[in-house]
Amino acid sequence: MLEHPTVEGLKALRLDAMATGLVEQRNHPDYLGLDFEDRLGLLIDRELTDRANRRITRSLKAAKLRSSAVVEDIDFHSPRGLSKPAILALAKSDWVDSHHTLTIVGATGVGKTYLACGLANAAIRHGHTALYLRSSRMFDDLAIARADGRLARLMATWARVSLLVIDDFLVRPLNPDQAADLLEVIDDRAGLRSTIVTSQLPIAHWHEAMGDETIADAVLDRLLENAHRIELAGESLRRVGTTKSAAKPATGTAATGRTKP
Repeated sequence: MLEHPTVEGLKALRLDAMATGLVEQRNHPDYLGLDFEDRLGLLIDRELTDRANRRITRSLKAAKLRSSAVVEDIDFHSPRGLSKPAILALAKSDWVDSHHTLTIVGATGVGKTYLACGLANAAIRHGHTALYLRSSRMFDDLAIARADGRLARLMATWARVSLLVIDDFLVRPLNPDQAADLLEVIDDRAGLRSTIVTSQLPIAHWHEAMGDETIADAVLDRLLENAHRIELAGESLRRVGTTKSAAKPATGTAATGRTKP
C-alpha cells in the first residue's frame, strides 16, 4: 500500500492539510465513489482553506488590534448616524485595494475604535495586512526609534502594512517633532497604502492641532484625499451599557461582557 509513503511525502512537502485529508478519505468508504480528480480537488481545497486560515491567524496576531471586533457584531440599532449599507460596503475592503483613507470621528465611547478594528479585521480576511497604533504610543515609538537608530527601519516596516490604524488621533496638540514625524508616516502611505484614523476632534480642528501650518497643510492634503468619512454621534455606548446593566434586577448570576458598537 502506498498510503504511508504518500502521506509522509505530502508532509515533507508541507502539505499537511492534504495529508490529513488523504487519511480521512482512505478511512471513509463514501469517498471511494468519487473519481480521482474529484478526490484530488477536495484535497487541494482543504489545503488552500487551511493555508488561508493560518494566514489570517498570523495577520491578526501581527495587527495587534485593540479589539477583536468583527463587522458582523456591530450594533446598527443605536442612534448614532451609522449607516449599515455604508459599513458593509467598506467591509468588502475595495477601498483598501484602492489605497484610500478612512476617518472615523466622534465623541468618546461611541465606538470608533471598535468600528476601526472591525474594518481592519475585514481587510485581513480579504488578504490584506494591518497594524493598530494608538496615536500617543506611535509618537513615543518614533522618538525611541530615532534615539537608538531604528527610525528608518521602523518607518519602512509601517510603510509596508496594507492598512494602518491610527487611533485617538490628535487627542493632544502635536509638538513640532511629532508633526514632522506624522508627515513622514502619512507621506509614506499616500496613494500607496490605506490608513484608518479615529479621533474625538472634528476634522475642522485638525489643522490647528498640528501646530505648524505648512506641515498641517501637507498632512491633510495627503490624508483627506480620497478619504471616506464616518461621523458618529449620540451617547457613549459604555454609559448606555452601564445604565442598562444597573437597571436589570439581580438574578444571582454575575454576567460579564463588553458593549459592541
